[in-house]
Parts: sequence; structure tokens; C-alpha cells
Amino acid sequence: MCYRCLNMDMDKKRKKQEKDFNIVLCGVGGQGIITLLKILAEAAFIGGREVRTSELHGLSQRDGSVWAHVRFGKDINSPLISRGKADLILGLEKSEVLRNAFMAGKETKFLINHKFISYFGGPSEKSIEARLKKLGKNVYLVDAAKICRERTNKEVLAGIYLLSWASFQGLIPIKPDAILKAIENTILPKYLPLNKKAFSLAQSA
Repeated sequence: MCYRCLNMDMDKKRKKQEKDFNIVLCGVGGQGIITLLKILAEAAFIGGREVRTSELHGLSQRDGSVWAHVRFGKDINSPLISRGKADLILGLEKSEVLRNAFMAGKETKFLINHKFISYFGGPSEKSIEARLKKLGKNVYLVDAAKICRERTNKEVLAGIYLLSWASFQGLIPIKPDAILKAIENTILPKYLPLNKKAFSLAQSA
């Protein structure tokens, strides 16, 4: 086999080993899903990955459904995640996680903000949590909203906290320093100290 062909074969094997990673972000209007999308995409890019994203909106208003797909790896062709192929579903509101649960497979991890928005005629929080428990063993329910509200007076930082927590806990293949750099590159200077504090709170969790 020629040297060039050998290198091409090695490149193909390396690409197979470096599995693409798919993340579904979901929540409601006003929770910062789109900002979270930008930070995650920037962090993946800093880490040398190819990135594709897609924003999908329900009602484009406060408390209306908002969700997004983020895919990164070595050779990403489509921004949309196929049904059952999400590696992580990061949800800022519990009902929205269930709405997007069809994207999960057997090994999918769920990272969920302990936040519930009640709708007239909708299911109770107790029933929502019962259904969340049936999603499998890889369900992480975190008091991100409460922590950010008490420690920063800004509940909207729950998304930054959860994304940082996912990195520190190894739920995503992106290092914390890349997350922090992406926060610095994305957030406006006047809001940066609070966002970096949310990052630090996740580190000490």
C-alpha cells in the first residue's frame, strides 16, 4: 500500500473513532436558549470541531417553546439531529424535556433544570417528574434555577450553569476552559461577570 493511501486509511479510521456529538437544547422563551446555543457552538469550534446548529421555535414569545440542535465533530453534514440520535438533551424546563424526549435513544443523557411552568389544563409537576423518571438511569435533575437565583439574583443564568456543569461532569466532550472562553467571546462585557460567576458556581457544585 502506498504512503498516501495509508494516510487516507488512517484518517478514515480516526474520523470513525471521533464520534459526532449531538445535543438538543430545549426550554421556553426568555430562558436564553439561543444564547446557550451560540456559546456551545463557539466552545465546540474552539475545541477544533466542525459545528452545525439549527434553531427551532414554537411560539416566539416568553414561555413559548424554544428548542435547538447542536452537532459537532469532524465531518458534520446536517444541522438537524435524527430521531433517537441525541447524545444529550439539556432542558431548562421539565415539560419541554418530555416534549423532546422522542429525540433520545437508549444511551442518551438528560440534564434537566429543576424548573416547571404550569399551564391551564396541563399535567401537574408531580406527573411530569414521574414521567421523567421513566426516561432511564441517565437523568440528572439539577437545581440550576434556584442556585442562580439565590447566588446571582439572575435565574436566567441557569442555562450557563447547566452547560458548565455538563462540562465539569464530563457529560459533553468539551473542556471547561473552552466553555469559559466561549462565554467570554459571546457575552456582552457588561453581563460577563455574572455569567462567569455562574460558570464558577458549576465548578464548585
